[in-house]
Amino acid sequence: MPLSTINTPPALDSFTSLSDHQSQTPSTFYDAKPVLHVHAVGARAVTAGEYVKDLPFFSDGPASEERPAVETVDAYISTENVTLFNTTTATGLSIPYPNIALHAIQRLEDPVDSAKKEVPGLFMQIETPPKEGEEDMPTVIELALIPSDPDTTTQQLYEAVTNCSNLVPDEDEEMDMDMEDAHNNRIVIEGLSGIEMGTSDGGLPPPFPGSGGWITAENVGEYFDADGNWIGGGEGEEVEPLGDGAGRVRGHDEVDGDEVQNGTNGDDEEANKRPRTD
Repeated sequence: MPLSTINTPPALDSFTSLSDHQSQTPSTFYDAKPVLHVHAVGARAVTAGEYVKDLPFFSDGPASEERPAVETVDAYISTENVTLFNTTTATGLSIPYPNIALHAIQRLEDPVDSAKKEVPGLFMQIETPPKEGEEDMPTVIELALIPSDPDTTTQQLYEAVTNCSNLVPDEDEEMDMDMEDAHNNRIVIEGLSGIEMGTSDGGLPPPFPGSGGWITAENVGEYFDADGNWIGGGEGEEVEPLGDGAGRVRGHDEVDGDEVQNGTNGDDEEANKRPRTD
């Protein structure tokens, strides 16, 4: 999914606060506002100089190659996306959750005062899709957010990104599930290429080879009369009657008589006889 550059900060009234969301049942689940989990004002965005060109809220690159680039931004972590906005340059970036390949809490040197101890920050690897017409792999940007109160707010940022990203379905997983469902909806029968359980539009699959087709509401009168009695596969269709003795169980005396008549009960055929169980 593409990242979106914005020039106005998100309005706070365009979100539902997390406290309001948790205290009441929403009137609708479709047109509801996104829930704002964390709003971190004055956070420091830290990245290497090579990534500055891909992050529009950075005004300039680092002063030297040894030092990272740093900008002050406001972070909006909502159920819709992660938005970082630089009020000085009036430029921001909206990041969809599927583009956040990795997020974790990282301890790093204070980018402003290296003499200070390490501070915690939210580390993210952000994937940017290749430009249209290109077949290259997505570019991965590494970015860290250090809130103004890092010891407290960093954990809140991490939990907010974790919880919100879990609400967004992964496109690759959905595609894999669709392919698995399509595979499971096939019944393999020996000698046949496969019989579909159904079609995508809800219709019937092709009839079983050798059958007369499906009995539906439109053609049920061809198979049953008004009383529900079976009349066959259509009016005027003649069914060949079964032979004599069909459906009747023969006794042992009849079977023994047939064996004698057919010459299979003699002493010379003793080795070929199959033992009979009563």
